[in-house]
Amino acid sequence: MDFAEFVMARTPALLRFGYLLTGDGHLAEDLVQEALVRVHRRWSGIEHQDGPEPYVRKAILHQYLSWRRRRSSTELPVDQLPEAPDPAPAVERIVDRDEMWSLLATLPRAQRAVVVLRYYEDLADADIALMLGCTQGTVRVHAFKALKRLRVALTDPAVVGAGHDRG
Repeated sequence: MDFAEFVMARTPALLRFGYLLTGDGHLAEDLVQEALVRVHRRWSGIEHQDGPEPYVRKAILHQYLSWRRRRSSTELPVDQLPEAPDPAPAVERIVDRDEMWSLLATLPRAQRAVVVLRYYEDLADADIALMLGCTQGTVRVHAFKALKRLRVALTDPAVVGAGHDRG
């Protein structure tokens, strides 16, 4: 499969992965685009491996972990203030999902990457460790700390604002 065919076939899945990491569609597009540019330079050596997708996902993950964003990039402009949520069950599910995205955004990058890879991408600790370039023990420590922080934040909403997207 050549690079163009790979990009056409796998972009939706790669964008979903980028979105899970960033929580923002536009940032996910930028992340995937930058990773694909870097991967394109080495494509002739990558395409002969056991499928290029794991390599590309690892490139996206490393790009996400190494991004140095300005403080202003965390601010999102809106044209209208959100309305109070309707207590209907469907809206409550949306609010719960939005709360989870807000909580995920408070995690340091490495912890968020572990949570995404483990619970959204359903990868084993060994696979996550390979992608992150660390030990399985480090993966488990990141997962433990992330879940602890999420549990605390769920019981104490004041924790949510502390330490946005470090790591």
